[in-house]
Amino acid sequence: MTALLTIEDLVVSYPKKGFRAAPFRALKGVSLDIRPGETMGLVGESGSGKTTLGRAVLGLAPVESGSIRFDGREISGLSRRERRALSSDIQVVFQDPYSSLNPSMTIGSILSEPLSARGVSESDARGRVAELLDDVGLPSDAAQRRARDFSGGQRQRIAIARALALEPRLVVCDEPVSALDLTTQARVLDLFIEIQERTGVAYLFISHDLSVVRHVSHRVAVMYHGEIVEVGNGDQVTARPVHPYTQRLFMAAPVPHPRRQEVRRVERRRLIDAQRTPSETTSAAAL
Repeated sequence: MTALLTIEDLVVSYPKKGFRAAPFRALKGVSLDIRPGETMGLVGESGSGKTTLGRAVLGLAPVESGSIRFDGREISGLSRRERRALSSDIQVVFQDPYSSLNPSMTIGSILSEPLSARGVSESDARGRVAELLDDVGLPSDAAQRRARDFSGGQRQRIAIARALALEPRLVVCDEPVSALDLTTQARVLDLFIEIQERTGVAYLFISHDLSVVRHVSHRVAVMYHGEIVEVGNGDQVTARPVHPYTQRLFMAAPVPHPRRQEVRRVERRRLIDAQRTPSETTSAAAL
């Protein structure tokens, strides 16, 4: 399958303060690709360069050398106007759901803003906002409320809805659940999976937590000191890592308690059964 995003030999450096201080090289010849409809998990400790890679894809980090191609087109040197045009294909969900939403705007205005910028009529934008709220499991009256009226998990759902407004083909997810409690994390991760299955969107999913990328990723790349040290199938990298650094991440990752896993499985089955008609529930029980 042809890659949707291809990164080759990417180098990103930041200038250091001080007389004759050498630049800090955040990325050292990174190569990576993401296929359509795929989740590529990018994991590493703080300072490993994973967020810099995401910012480079978004045009927010200075590319010194190398290539970033989206659907075969070089995008690392786009002008501001060209980058805005690309926003319909590439979107982002940031880490902090509290600071990423404008507190002075209603949720309806936040979600309709990118649509209006694309020339969508007001009535069509209202319809699209209602669809987006439904897609992320929020009530339609949320459009009239402000971000302060919602919990952290609900705010992150709103941020996801905003990222999906223009129906992008790739979403850069930069630590999107690290600010949430564990129960809310699981729900938001399941939402990412559900949206991907329904829309075919691809994710670059950045996290410091190996257990998080294990939950959502088809493939996983591990970053250490600005380099990718291991990449492969998600199950293999997160359960049977080869590189010593990945093995250390694996040992540090929390192991789910078996009882909690069973409770979660039963709860998911209950929610599925609640959505069925009585005849469907009876048939399922018979099986």
